[in-house]
Order: sequence, then C-alpha cells, then structure tokens
Amino acid sequence: MSHLLEIQDLVVTFDTPEGRIRPVDGVSLTVDAGETLGLVGESGCGKTVLALSILSLVAEPGRITSGRILWKGRDLLTLTPRRMRAVRGREIAMIFQEPMTALNPVFTVGNQVAETIVVHQRKSWKMAMKEAVDLLRLVAIPDPERRVHDYPHQMSGGMRQRVLIAMALSCNPDLILADEPTTALDVTIQAQILELLDRLRRERELAVLLITHDLGVVAEVAHRVAVMYTGRIVEEAPVTDLFHDPLHPYTLGLMASRPRTDDEPVAGLRRRLPAIQGMVPPLTRLPGGCHFAPRCPDLFPACQVAPPPLYPVGPGRAVACAKFNPEERDQPEPPRGEAGEEGENVRA
Repeated sequence: MSHLLEIQDLVVTFDTPEGRIRPVDGVSLTVDAGETLGLVGESGCGKTVLALSILSLVAEPGRITSGRILWKGRDLLTLTPRRMRAVRGREIAMIFQEPMTALNPVFTVGNQVAETIVVHQRKSWKMAMKEAVDLLRLVAIPDPERRVHDYPHQMSGGMRQRVLIAMALSCNPDLILADEPTTALDVTIQAQILELLDRLRRERELAVLLITHDLGVVAEVAHRVAVMYTGRIVEEAPVTDLFHDPLHPYTLGLMASRPRTDDEPVAGLRRRLPAIQGMVPPLTRLPGGCHFAPRCPDLFPACQVAPPPLYPVGPGRAVACAKFNPEERDQPEPPRGEAGEEGENVRA
C-alpha cells in the first residue's frame, strides 16, 4: 500500500560553533490519508525540524544531507523551489506553535487568511475575503463577519490558534503538520482545539502529523504514535498499544512520569512524581552507541557500539532497543560503570 507521506532515513545537519549536530538523524516515518500520527518527544529532540524539513523550510545553517521525503510518490527533495512552493500550503500546510509569532500584528486576521487564498488559488481579493469569513466560521470563531476585521492582539490565544487552523485549511490540503497546536492554552481551550482538528480531519479526510510533548494530547486524537529522542525514532506503535504496553525504556519512563489522579497520599505524605533520572545529552556530545544508554536500566553489549535500528515487534510496532534484538537477548549486561556512573535509572 502506498502512503500519502513516506520519510526514508532523513538526516538534517546543523553546523554550529560547537560542531556539527544532527537534530534529525535517520528518521523514517509514514502517514496515511485520513489518519493522525502523533510525534512525541521532549523539547529539542528534533520534532519541529522534522516538520520544517517536509516543507523544505529548514533555515541556514541547517540542511538536509540525506534521505527521501516521498509525497504521493514524488520525492519532495528533488523539486525545484518553484514547484515546492506549489506543494507548500496547497497540498501540505503547517500550523505553527506560536500564533502571536506566526500572525503578522499589523494586518487583520481576515487579510492574512485571504492572502493565502489569493497567493495559492489565484482568486480575487473580494472572493478571498468572502472565503476567509467562511473559514473563520468553519473553525468556530463567533461572529466571523466582524472578527475578520480584528487584529491578532484583539483575539484570545485560542482564537488566534483557530485563525492559524483556518489559514492551514484555506487551500484544502491533504496533510496538516500541527506543531504543538495547544501549547500555552488552558485545558478547556486545548480540548476545543483538539476536538476541532479531529472533526476537520474526519470531515475533510485530512491526514495530520501532530507534534507534541503532551502524551494526553496524543491519547486524545492520534491513531499511531512515534516517540522521538535526540533526533531518532525510538518507538512506533498504534496509540492503544503504546499506552497499554510501552516497550522502549524511554517510553516506559515517559509513561511513569505522567501525573496520576489515582495516586493517594500515603500516611499523610505526598508521593514524589517519578522521573527519568539523568539528563538528555546535548546533540554535540551524544554517546557513541544508543543515545539513551547513559540513562537506561537495561543495557546490553551492543548498546555502547552503535544506535540500534527499529526492530519490528508486532503489527505496526517497532522499537529501537537491543533488548528486542534476538541476537542480543542472551548476552550478559556490561558493568554499569562502563555506561556512566550517574546511576541513571527510570523510576517506575
């Protein structure tokens, strides 16, 4: 079966004063029509760079150094800038995570939505403004005929986020890249934005790549989940399987670190929230083997040799961990001192 979007072994490098880094390091992903793929990971793990790479928006000093990005069978990395501009916005749209930064403060929101329509669909300004009103109504902004003349600062954070969604939908794209679409919104507005995105996905048969660090957001709307750590995908699974049976030590640590409402105080004392011990290594000083090895309780000899590939472990599931390599399961663990002496364990 052909995928709507297929990323193959993508590598993005940045030359920095501290050395060359790879915020995206051999990533492979697929997205199918009508599904939501959740991309989860801590800040700085490469999620946004991956999304920008799909649209060829990685700015200097970053560059895509290898891999393929197949969109409906075409490799986007082989397109000329002119042809890529035709894909960007019209076929693949992006919702940025900071509405106040993404929206121009000196133009009305109606002008900004209409401009997208004029540029990509070559419609008259009058027709574009009429469609802008319809789009604001579609994303549940009240009184759109009036609000279309508002400036961004006259709207709440949730309303500005809806404007960005309206801009993304203006050219009827097949894929939306939603980069932290609910960041800095309160819980009630967050739920409304997620519900809106999911409703629009169903009604328009959109595919959505949902980038977030919030596992609750993923559980709410995603069909599949890919977990990212220091530029690499470490686990991929259907959302139900991931939450019921996480496999990678990093995913296990993320799940254990979630606040729980069923934790009762013991003898009047509050329980300490479990956390993954240790620190995320800087991209300029990554371990030679598995990037998670210095924080991992399940070490194998191969963990310190090279980053593990994704091992298939079931239908739609893969894990980048030597524990799931049949050739490594019977090998003894090295002494903890060889992997680092910080005592990094994932506390359950």
